[in-house]
Amino acid sequence: MRTAILATCAVIAMGRGRAAGSDWQSPIATDRPAVTDSSVVVPLGSLVVENGFTETTSPGQTTFDATESLLRFGVLSKTELRLVVPDCFGQLGASAGFGDLAIGLKQQLGPAPGGFDVSLVLSLSLPTGARAFTSHGYDPSVQLPWSRALSANWTAAGMLSVYFPTSGNSRNVTGETTFLLDRQLTKRWDAFAEYAGDFPEQGGPRRLLHFGTAYKTTPQQQLDLHVGAGLSRAAVDHFVGLGYSFRWQALRR
Repeated sequence: MRTAILATCAVIAMGRGRAAGSDWQSPIATDRPAVTDSSVVVPLGSLVVENGFTETTSPGQTTFDATESLLRFGVLSKTELRLVVPDCFGQLGASAGFGDLAIGLKQQLGPAPGGFDVSLVLSLSLPTGARAFTSHGYDPSVQLPWSRALSANWTAAGMLSVYFPTSGNSRNVTGETTFLLDRQLTKRWDAFAEYAGDFPEQGGPRRLLHFGTAYKTTPQQQLDLHVGAGLSRAAVDHFVGLGYSFRWQALRR
């Protein structure tokens, strides 16, 4: 169940500035609040810091996690380095603890034919967390997020992923697929509806229906709110979260 929470809440994503992720003058493009990652990288020399808080309810327990911090730094025009800061997890009536740290890289591919934006994300989770919250293993993952503008205000997106979480003395290889529709409501405000499904080798499928919105208070700052509900027995019952992200331009060309 912890893997489902991490996959749902920690990697939350759909970038809002899908058109020009390598331009430092473009608005902030985050990897939250949807499950689907942004299909573009952050601009060269930019540091994006994404943060959030989520309450997740499953049968018999309620879990809180924060700060869901993801640091993304543009090292090339189409390449970013990524650091997932350990989350603090807690349950009502139980002690809290920190999860695992993860490092990664995102490479924007293309230009792709047909007006698509596509990226490849490679990540590795390290067993740095507390005993109750770590996987006790080095867990790689591969993600392939994509997006395509349908009109001036509508965008379709999705992501194909494979996770290799440690489960006991083996790995519970998990495939994930997502599909998302994003609607630009105003210049600074958008909303999305999303389906996400995890399909592990061990255990039943975890399907989610997810809705969220993001508002850019400035071109470099964003607030977000999202809610979701499980569609299958193995999924969480529901979750709600909010977040704040900002971008700092360390280098301008």
